[in-house]
Amino acid sequence: MMAEKAPLLQSPTDSASEDNAYDYTAPLSNGPVLETAAPTAGLKTNNKLHRPPRPNVRIIENQPYEPDIETSLQSITSGSRVFTEHSIGNLQSMMGIIKGNIGTGILAMPVAVQHAGLLVGTMSIVLIGIIAVHCMHLLVICSHTLCQKTCTVSLDYGEVAEEAFKAGPIFLRSVSKYAKCTVNVFLNITQLGFCCVYIVFISDSIKQVVDHGIAHPHSPPSQAFGAMLLVFLIPCALFRNLNVLAHMSMFANFLTFVGLVIIFQYIVQDMPPASSYPLFASWSTVPLAFGTIVFAFEGISLVLPIENKMKHPEDFRGLAGVLNTGMVIVTCLYTAVGFYGYMQYGHKKILGSITLNLPTDNWLYLSVKLMFAVALFISYLLQFYVPVNIVWPLIRRRLHSRRARLYGEYIFRISLVLFTYALAAAVPYLDLFIALIGAVSCSCLALIFPPLLHTITLWPDRINICVIVKNTLITLFGLLGFAVGSYTSLVQIVNKFKGNNSTLTE
Repeated sequence: MMAEKAPLLQSPTDSASEDNAYDYTAPLSNGPVLETAAPTAGLKTNNKLHRPPRPNVRIIENQPYEPDIETSLQSITSGSRVFTEHSIGNLQSMMGIIKGNIGTGILAMPVAVQHAGLLVGTMSIVLIGIIAVHCMHLLVICSHTLCQKTCTVSLDYGEVAEEAFKAGPIFLRSVSKYAKCTVNVFLNITQLGFCCVYIVFISDSIKQVVDHGIAHPHSPPSQAFGAMLLVFLIPCALFRNLNVLAHMSMFANFLTFVGLVIIFQYIVQDMPPASSYPLFASWSTVPLAFGTIVFAFEGISLVLPIENKMKHPEDFRGLAGVLNTGMVIVTCLYTAVGFYGYMQYGHKKILGSITLNLPTDNWLYLSVKLMFAVALFISYLLQFYVPVNIVWPLIRRRLHSRRARLYGEYIFRISLVLFTYALAAAVPYLDLFIALIGAVSCSCLALIFPPLLHTITLWPDRINICVIVKNTLITLFGLLGFAVGSYTSLVQIVNKFKGNNSTLTE
């Protein structure tokens, strides 16, 4: 997930009128409650917000809230929670979940199915989706439990890890700061990995369109188009206000929707029979499928920011809650694109994005490549905000003058853009890059950390042996995918550089 200037921020201790006063004396219930809509026994009933105190809570009076998920990126690394009289409803929250998960991952689902086979690949999307959603629930449970223990309004992912270790077994309390640091490091790796993938995707897409237009036998490599992209990327990356990108994000969402509709209408036409494809591919490429699928389902970093801004957060969880409903839609879309995309192109090598397999002699499908290129250019700027928001404050505190901080931030942002381009240019293989990022960092954030934090948070009185076994199995599954997926992806990348890609073309 505005263009108007936001009203001044007001802390809970600032003076306020009686109509806009907030009551921070009420205890926190089982879930974060943003608003009391009906009289409640023992509490004031003038529609005030009831929350325990926290020094860094920010309150914005009378400010409309735009439900674009990208605006939640500030909360990924910020411990403060923004309260407004226009907190998002259930529908906006569900749309935020969907938009936060639909990205380049959905375009790579056909190659994931090709790596695992028609049956195994399709079932793997569903299975990993179920586990990933369950881990999202575990993270929300941890957040609620720790908010109650610490009388805190809200916690981000890193703070959940820190507070869980602080309140957990004694031998873990001394390393609580390292737990938060570890989560933030993997958040950085994931977001920068997304940015690298976007550069590779945009470069490949523009190259295909240019090759069709000029039909020159010696077309520049995709890295050259990535270098040209820097001319536009660097100035835009210097924007320090997400409000500038909010309206562009709406345009990107529109392009993504139109592009997916055009892709679907093409891939369901004239499909070969399913019997012509193997149900299982090869053990040597299954880890690549794991990394690609986990990459697509890494939306867990946006779960807490969305839940924190909900008008009725008690509706977020539950069998038919906002989270389950949104992720069921996402999983169905992933499965459909993976299955039908593989059925359409499985007889030949599927590229890292299904858009790269679309015909290059038809301007309708060439326009789809450009649509996603523009959409991901905007997504790059939004994803880029997260590592900047994590790393830059650590550097800023070492700079003392205002001029040094201003120019230091510009230099830092430009250096970070050049760093992502350098990685993208060094590994210009979209499918392998996606699998590597998915196995290395997304598996940790989506599969490994949540069950570990859940066990530590509920230890020892509020957890039973069945939950411990279940959490242990999920963690081991994530660790296995992390180790094998990372190794396989690196081996395939090395083989690519050596000119030995036999494993991928078998």
